[in-house]
Amino acid sequence: MMKTFATGLKMPEGPIALAGGSLLVVETLGRKLSRIAPDGRVSTVAELGGGPNGAAIGPDGRCYICNNGGFGQMDLPDGGLMPIEAPIDTPPGSIQVVDLETGIFETLYAHSEATPFWGPNDLVFDNDGGFWFTDFGRDRGRVRTRGSVYYARIDGSEIREVVHPVDGANGIGLSPDGATLYVASTYEGHLLQFRLSAPGVIDPAGGHAPNGSSLVGRGGPGQYLDSLAVDSAGRICCASPGIGAVLVFPPEGGTPEVVPTGDFLTTNICFGGPDRRTAFVTLGSSGRVVTFDWDVPGLKLTYE
Repeated sequence: MMKTFATGLKMPEGPIALAGGSLLVVETLGRKLSRIAPDGRVSTVAELGGGPNGAAIGPDGRCYICNNGGFGQMDLPDGGLMPIEAPIDTPPGSIQVVDLETGIFETLYAHSEATPFWGPNDLVFDNDGGFWFTDFGRDRGRVRTRGSVYYARIDGSEIREVVHPVDGANGIGLSPDGATLYVASTYEGHLLQFRLSAPGVIDPAGGHAPNGSSLVGRGGPGQYLDSLAVDSAGRICCASPGIGAVLVFPPEGGTPEVVPTGDFLTTNICFGGPDRRTAFVTLGSSGRVVTFDWDVPGLKLTYE
């Protein structure tokens, strides 16, 4: 059964369940990082500007955020919100880092060795202290920049574009053993997997495609793919804008189970609660976070 956890948010994304029952979310159209208390009260942690998107806790306890640079906004007749193409003069995106005690933040990366970031979207830390992140790309009038997958270090010493192109690279996560990287491609509706041979290194022989990927599964008609989380059974749980659902893909591949949410802009999922069997799902258009009881615990992320 779906329950409402919080309301009144401006396109929530990037949920992080904290000890004690609180939840961090970014508000992409509100341009900030917010904390939701167990009773649903919302407070601002940091005013970030741009378009904060994915978020994760790093090995230093700070919150690392993919900021896509910003969207335009459409107000819908039902009172909901929808992001639209960024104005042409919107600056590139960045990776930001927030001190959760003070709200002070800094920019860690704004470009790789090859290109600025056009739409940093989601990130996940590995057991080696580095992090993978996606760049969604950006529409710029009649032209679209294509997305990529990057690997970076938190001390600013290394950032590498590992996979390019991935059209609409969005959600990203790791398997329970850390040996497989999952990436959701929004517009194609494809959930891709990459076998890893070392931290930050994809095994080119690990998949069928030239970039080393293979297909776990795909969304059906009206099922786009957004951000994701992995549960302790190894299932890849991917938010699906369009029909408004969470799609639960088996790790061996195949047709996903569909968990409806009722919001066409279902953007992300994380797991929390005392036994990690509470799924927190962000609903972008209606500005809500809802919860579901999950049948198995969610996978504990490295630095949560």
